[in-house]
Amino acid sequence: MTATPDREALGTLLRHVLDLLDGDVAAVYTDLDLADYRPRYSPLVRVLVADGPLPIRDLATRIGVTHSAASQTVAQMSRAGLVTLTPGTDGRQRIVTLTDRARALLPVVEAEWAATATAMRRLDAELPVPLADELRAVLAALRRRPLRDRIADTGLAPRRAR
Repeated sequence: MTATPDREALGTLLRHVLDLLDGDVAAVYTDLDLADYRPRYSPLVRVLVADGPLPIRDLATRIGVTHSAASQTVAQMSRAGLVTLTPGTDGRQRIVTLTDRARALLPVVEAEWAATATAMRRLDAELPVPLADELRAVLAALRRRPLRDRIADTGLAPRRAR
């Protein structure tokens, strides 16, 4: 186990927490004989189960990531045989569809989702504030005033034009 990052190294601390959470969920997938399934697939799978086939751009919007991040995850899922890609209405659009293999995995994956949600509620009970609530508060504060502007307030960098 690595040492806990310095509290001033906030980005490192956030990545460390995410690595621990994702690493443990990935280990559960391995224990369940789903070694090629990654935690980052679940948000996309959940949207595709709920809404059916979608363009990558719509998937990205629904899960709150960039088009590039969604495209990279979809490519990994395609290599793992979990999704197929078909052309959309224009040449740039690709429609993502769950494969039969992905649908066959759903009972196990959905059981993991439920178990992870329960485990996170139990973790939240140990924290001063539930983790998701705190992260939403951070996102809201950064949307109101980006960190870049807050750094500019220190005098280090010039203010950017709006």
